[in-house]
Amino acid sequence: MVILKEDERLDYLLAEKLRIIQSPSVFAFSLDAVLLARFVYVPIQKGKLIDLCSGNGVIPLFLSARTKGQITGVEIQERLYDMAVRSIEYNNLEDRLNMIHGDIKEMPKVLGYGKFDVVTCNPPYFLTPSKEEINPNEHLAIARHEILCTLEDAIKASSQLARQGGKVAFVHRPGRLIDIITLMRQHRLEPKRIQFVYPKQGKEANILLVEAIKDGSPDLKILPPLFVYNEADEYTPEIRGILYGE
Repeated sequence: MVILKEDERLDYLLAEKLRIIQSPSVFAFSLDAVLLARFVYVPIQKGKLIDLCSGNGVIPLFLSARTKGQITGVEIQERLYDMAVRSIEYNNLEDRLNMIHGDIKEMPKVLGYGKFDVVTCNPPYFLTPSKEEINPNEHLAIARHEILCTLEDAIKASSQLARQGGKVAFVHRPGRLIDIITLMRQHRLEPKRIQFVYPKQGKEANILLVEAIKDGSPDLKILPPLFVYNEADEYTPEIRGILYGE
């Protein structure tokens, strides 16, 4: 039994056979989160994982299907944090997943430095615009723009939380690639794997996946491109496999 509030709904997490609380006026996860949860390498049997800027907990829930390790999510917006907690309880995952309501910048002090094997982050993508341009919906504005958390804040916190040799994975926009690589190296994270995601053949990439290793040696691999739609505007087999397990 789950209690839904206001305009919330209970959605399926497709291939994972899990369910998640969502709200169109507050937050609904996108393909970006699904791709990040499938892109990052995770320890299968054990380990400590943390997801920053968790929103309604979608990435911790997805990761729970790939690892038996302990997963922590961090979300600064109380409404989204509450949705994530109730989704974890609904799926009976309280023994492996937990949420923290707080600022990611404070997490190294709160949780300890170098304690995690894997750090994931789906941060706000856009610089903060003028007041006239910003989304009047506070929840959506905070999720999309660097109002409470900049890209450097997210990378710095990720590096501080990751153990030496631990993995840190981000999803972002291709236009921030140089910023991401520069900031990662400034904070002892060496990019090791990059994948570009394209809407379809012939279009520019619109999603970037990056995985780095804390204090790793330089050796970057560019993975094959991932296309979301085919010429008939249907999901490609790769995306269908990710979303539906086919």
